[in-house]
Amino acid sequence: MDYIRPARPHSAELEIRKSRFIADIQPVCDREEAMRFIESVRALHPKANHHCWAYVAGNPDDAHQWNCSDDGEPKGTAGQPMLNVLRHSYLGNICVVITRYFGGVKLGTGGLARAYSQAVQEALNELPTVAVIATVAVSLTAPYNLTGELEHLIAQFQLSDCARSFGEAFMLTANLQAHRQESFREALIPFQHLITLSIS
Repeated sequence: MDYIRPARPHSAELEIRKSRFIADIQPVCDREEAMRFIESVRALHPKANHHCWAYVAGNPDDAHQWNCSDDGEPKGTAGQPMLNVLRHSYLGNICVVITRYFGGVKLGTGGLARAYSQAVQEALNELPTVAVIATVAVSLTAPYNLTGELEHLIAQFQLSDCARSFGEAFMLTANLQAHRQESFREALIPFQHLITLSIS
């Protein structure tokens, strides 16, 4: 599945009833990187009252990559509302930390949930993003006299992470955009009796 992710780190801040809410967003590759980012924000704001967070550390459809924390706020008033905003944005590889400096006015549980949701949404509104295109692994073996045609197809289908080896035959391993695999198979039909192809 294709999805979008943050293109680079991004921050936004808003004030709600005298409390400061600072949203820091970071692109992350996995859960460990998300946790390191959370700790770095904690270190940046040691005097803040709360560092609530949520992340989708991979594909947004993979619930195993989701996590969140209220960090001392009443249960369910911060982390889960933040995660809900991320899930409805269909963003992946993202971690957001909201640092709160309490301003002396209590917001109540409903007010807190709205404030944390709003802080995430405000940050997402200006967030630069980039597409993550799902890929499949391609492995191909062909005689050397097809090298020219195959190099043309490599360029045409924008294969990435190409590794070529030249033994008894021309061998290629690469990544292909998942939505183009049927077209790629069709392009190889004229050579199918000469090549060995595996797509996984």
